[in-house]
Amino acid sequence: MAVYTEVDDDDLIEFCARYDLGEVLACKGIAEGVENSNYLLTLTTGPYILTLYEKRVDPADLPFFLGLMDHSAAAGVPCPRPIPADTGVVLQELAGRPCVLISFLPGMSPKRPKTFHCGEVGRALAEFHRANADFTGKRLNGLSVLNWRDLLNACGSDANQLRAGFSTDLAAELDQLELMWPNGLPSGVIHADLFPDNVFFRGRHLSGVIDFYFACNDSYAYDLAICLNAWCFESDNRFNLTKARQLLSEYGTVRTISEPEMLALPLLARGAAMRFLLTRLYDWLNTPEDALVVRKDPMEYWHKLRFHRAVSSPAEYGLGFK
Repeated sequence: MAVYTEVDDDDLIEFCARYDLGEVLACKGIAEGVENSNYLLTLTTGPYILTLYEKRVDPADLPFFLGLMDHSAAAGVPCPRPIPADTGVVLQELAGRPCVLISFLPGMSPKRPKTFHCGEVGRALAEFHRANADFTGKRLNGLSVLNWRDLLNACGSDANQLRAGFSTDLAAELDQLELMWPNGLPSGVIHADLFPDNVFFRGRHLSGVIDFYFACNDSYAYDLAICLNAWCFESDNRFNLTKARQLLSEYGTVRTISEPEMLALPLLARGAAMRFLLTRLYDWLNTPEDALVVRKDPMEYWHKLRFHRAVSSPAEYGLGFK
């Protein structure tokens, strides 16, 4: 979440009049994240999240995202629901952007995830996969291995601002990933962005999953690989085996991880590190200085990628397989 588009007070009041939710009491921008403009909007009836979709989001994808959110909530996933205006239409427009009002979820994102957080996330991810097995919407992963080359080319030699020879190193790594990427793994709808700032906790229990705007159809194990990167490394980039074991074992209590998925996990985790490295790199080089958004360090994911490159067995992630 972030703020790129400022909303005029009069326009906001006119927008809120489309809903029978009371008057505007407060509206504050949310700086976390990188994709869309988000506000915490407080009305007489309570708090809501107002999301304005920026140019990076294809409007044609919005029915998929919003339908998935609604389907997930109906299936018991603790996630927000899109709120229709009085006309019954969910998708609206504000400040020249497509936008939506969604329900507010209480809870806090963990700043320093502990082992129990990782277990809760592993189980929640499996429940998300299971709950949406019958979701009929389809969306290709626009940030899959097939798209990483374009991202790297868009960064070009500017990547070398972060590290000497970085552009060449990334190109060589991508050559290998493109050649070795696995196909035919169990697949369905994945979240694809289940980072700590997209998960809420109340005490020791997970209370919410948010930000469905990278969700797509891809392999379930790739979603697990994203979570390994997001939850199981410490601030000094050391991999925490205990956290990984807890995340994977709790996932397995809901959905069994097959042997092919286990074997593919090191490569998938390496690829997941490349995906977030490249999007962070692009944003690092291209985010306007005056944007109310927190830029994220691409080099964090270079260290993670190098760790996965040295993994020889899924047992090193805590899986009972050699």
